[in-house]
Amino acid sequence: MNITINTTVLPHDDPDASLAFYRDTLGFEVRSDVGTGTMRWITVGPVDQPGTSILLAPPGADPGITDDERRTITEMMAKGTFGWILLATPDLDATFEKLQAGDAEVVQEPTEQPYGVRDCAFRDPAGNQIRIQELR
Repeated sequence: MNITINTTVLPHDDPDASLAFYRDTLGFEVRSDVGTGTMRWITVGPVDQPGTSILLAPPGADPGITDDERRTITEMMAKGTFGWILLATPDLDATFEKLQAGDAEVVQEPTEQPYGVRDCAFRDPAGNQIRIQELR
């Protein structure tokens, strides 16, 4: 069996702010941008990894989700507990400085974790946690 990770999904509540963060702050390329208003699906990814993408999608757009579930998703997004992704870089300090200079919301400065990785964390405009670990 040969399975790869093609796309993962993170919610957004402001497509323009999310697009600016992933494109301008993280430096990802925009692969597609469909829909209008808050009902936009934006696919982004690292320039040098065309086979791996993040789909920024409106939360609760699935017709099977109830109003109560949509409220829960909105509350969890506001707290930063709904969506998250783990990225990696060979130079954590330089990446941290660039993101911090780009006004990304810092959750955790670069830290040596007791479980053997060095990482930092930010929040994107929708509240999703973006953890970045150092490749060793």
